[in-house]
Amino acid sequence: MKKTIILSFLFLVCVAFASRAQFQPASFTVNGFTLPYQVLFPQGYDESKAYPLVLFLHGAGERGDDNQKQLANGKDFLVNHFSSEYPAIVIVPQCPSGSYWADVIRHQVGSRMSFGFGIGEPTAPMRTLMLLVQDWLSSGKVDIRRVYVGGLSMGGMGTLEILWRMPQVFAAAFPICGGGETNRLPAYAKHTAVWLFHGADDSVVPVRFSREIAAKLKELGGEVKYTEYPGIDHNSWDQAFLEKDLVPWLFKHTL
Repeated sequence: MKKTIILSFLFLVCVAFASRAQFQPASFTVNGFTLPYQVLFPQGYDESKAYPLVLFLHGAGERGDDNQKQLANGKDFLVNHFSSEYPAIVIVPQCPSGSYWADVIRHQVGSRMSFGFGIGEPTAPMRTLMLLVQDWLSSGKVDIRRVYVGGLSMGGMGTLEILWRMPQVFAAAFPICGGGETNRLPAYAKHTAVWLFHGADDSVVPVRFSREIAAKLKELGGEVKYTEYPGIDHNSWDQAFLEKDLVPWLFKHTL
């Protein structure tokens, strides 16, 4: 009987630790607005320790309210790196359909699309996201000197926006095929290292956005890297996720 109880206990412990290494559904509600998100705790998670925090923002195609689609691109990258090799708490929120992370102006005529970036109030998802990040920072579970953010396409734009809306919070960032208002770069250029990625033949988000941001950050004296993939269209995240130096580069930065 004792042996059975011990084996059952060990099985439950193993299941608990295994689940810690996979994404779990969560949600955050402020003033009636709910932001669903997935959270990954590293293997062997110890609640008495403070871990780095990685925020990842999905693209426009993964919007919704199922709290699943936001993991369509990048899930393996996040699990493979941050569950054990570089232990971190990872949060991946989901933006609702019809909205954006960033204050984006989108104009489409036929098949031609253009983007602009406003500097007004944050969107409801961005406003709630910032409060979610702040909630994690005040939880005692996060090493507040090692907070990182990245995202692709719409999430790359969201990455560049949350950097200036929450200056001096993020130690490093990796926006992929994104864009943003260059006038806002001085808010974080001296505090946050940035590695931008973009496909040279991007037919959705113009590559000039990342080129201009990289040039401006360099001009401002910030730590910036820029990787452009020749012949690659919009899905440059496939190449970015394969960059062996990305996660080590990210984790070497602290505030």
